[in-house]
Amino acid sequence: MAATRGAAAPHLPGVVSAAELRETAEWIAGLQLADGMIPWFPGGHCDPWNHVETAMGLDVMGLHDASRAAYRWLAEMQRADGSWFNYYLPDGSVEEAKLDTNVCAYIATGMWHHYLITGDRAFVREMWPTVRRALDWVLEQQRPDGTVLWAKELESRPWNYALLTGCSSIWHALRCGLGLAKVAREIVPGWDRSRLRLGRVVRDDPDAFEPKDRWAMDWYYPVLSGVLTGEAAKARLADGWETFVMEGLGVRCVSDEPWITASETAECAIAFAATGDTATATDLLQWIGTHRLPGGAYLTGLVYPGPISFPDQEVSAYTGAAVILAADLITRATPASGLFVHD
Repeated sequence: MAATRGAAAPHLPGVVSAAELRETAEWIAGLQLADGMIPWFPGGHCDPWNHVETAMGLDVMGLHDASRAAYRWLAEMQRADGSWFNYYLPDGSVEEAKLDTNVCAYIATGMWHHYLITGDRAFVREMWPTVRRALDWVLEQQRPDGTVLWAKELESRPWNYALLTGCSSIWHALRCGLGLAKVAREIVPGWDRSRLRLGRVVRDDPDAFEPKDRWAMDWYYPVLSGVLTGEAAKARLADGWETFVMEGLGVRCVSDEPWITASETAECAIAFAATGDTATATDLLQWIGTHRLPGGAYLTGLVYPGPISFPDQEVSAYTGAAVILAADLITRATPASGLFVHD
């Protein structure tokens, strides 16, 4: 088994300690089923995007065997065309048969993260066919204007619009996929050209996407993904702060509700840290300490002024993983923390 490149773990005194993050990672690993699937919570469903994010959190905290099992589950469940369904149940059945392009692309991001932290070339080579099929399927949904359609369903035409958040994440996944191709010593004609076209439309043509302005992810994801960098990234984050942030509490999932979601807050912290603003990133991570429960799990959301847990008492594996990833980037503890550092 390949060793981790450095044994340091994220540690933010007064915010979240290495021991607390380890507890969160062990809680996530405790959810993992024998086949490698990681449900959101005990008995819950699993979607491939958040499944990858949880695997990334496990890798940061050194639980590489559990992470590899998660990726092998994806390889086992992948459809012949390279896609995955949107939601799976613990018995392996399909809960929702939609095929989402961003959901399917994210395995490239996760596998690049795994390689950065472990240096495990053999595992990259093992998983490469799965990654390649996934990204090839995603790019089949790219339109002439550069956008990638959001989703399709079996036996039907693809949906006729694209999402800014999803396309930003796909752009980053393609960047990671190109890195994996080099490690695997494979040629992927067209991927870089497709990525460049997608990046241009995200940066320059906001009207090309279905309006989702009330969702926080559309605010910070072009920065988190690295499509926007430098002053443009800082300006975008500054423009949305008053709309989406409840000072001292966290990031609203949607702009018109006092509903703070810990995963969106942690991801927003990643976006700020990616621009070099680790002070704001640290504040955001500290604010969602109120979501943390004994044992390391995090409540998905709190509605204020209560606060009232919503969904009621729901904890989610991907939320804990997002906190781990944000802490890693802020502290630059592992080699994989550079995944969201864009220059």
